Amino acid sequence: MSANVKDAPRTLLDYLQVTATFLAAKGIDGARLDAELLLAETVGMTRTQLYTNFEQPLAEPEVARFRELVRRRAAREPVAYITGRREFWSLDFTVDRRVLVPRPETELVVELAVDALRKRDGAELRVADIGTGSGAIAVAIAKEIPAARVMATDRSEAVLEIAPGNAERHGVADRIEFRLGDGCAPLLGAGPFDLIASNPPYIRSAEMKTLQPEVRDWEPKWALESGADGMDVTEPLVEQAFELLAPGGSLLVEVGTQSALVRECFVKRGYASVTVKRDLAGLDRVVVGRRPD
Repeated sequence: MSANVKDAPRTLLDYLQVTATFLAAKGIDGARLDAELLLAETVGMTRTQLYTNFEQPLAEPEVARFRELVRRRAAREPVAYITGRREFWSLDFTVDRRVLVPRPETELVVELAVDALRKRDGAELRVADIGTGSGAIAVAIAKEIPAARVMATDRSEAVLEIAPGNAERHGVADRIEFRLGDGCAPLLGAGPFDLIASNPPYIRSAEMKTLQPEVRDWEPKWALESGADGMDVTEPLVEQAFELLAPGGSLLVEVGTQSALVRECFVKRGYASVTVKRDLAGLDRVVVGRRPD
């Protein structure tokens, strides 16, 4: 971000343009958006406000802070970890290195869950979110479905220091119970559930080295990697969730390149109406199955 004195950036627009160019040169996709997010964080504005205040200069303390944020991004630290938050389902979630950064493609899990739950009858709908992380799926479902009572689980105690705060922030803490434990174990004796959703670890071990540095080097590996075929977590989850579902209840599991294997697990276990749903990029993203009535 160096420049000759006469060409040194001064206004918000100057800093935005210089930073976008700098980050792009570092091989960062979405450099312009990242520059906007970091600059907005520095000056306490929204991205929209940046565009209506482009001629505003940066004060010296802001320049120092902005440069530090850009330095961290250039080292491939995810923007969400730098700012401490990420938008998901039009909701703002607190995140840090203890949890995965919520992805836009995971919103498909919420969309499908909401559709399935709206077709269910009952004054109270029982929902489980296995491997809740930041609580994104659980909170989004609770916001959309007032009748939902959600049990959100995770095997990491550190994660469960973050997710409850997100539930509180969005006014659904009274309808989400957080439990510590691995896989379906925390749900035993708590069913039956109208719907179980999960974004489990599903990256094949051999694929880990091909991930972007932001993911490979910064996000928790235990929440990403799942053995040679990516099925170490998903296969037992599909098996065990069946008995926890109410008749007609649905299981939704986010997947990666092993979608065919996951679908096969669903069919073998006896789920009905098994389908693979694609995300906006046209990639297999969620496998859905229903316990027969």
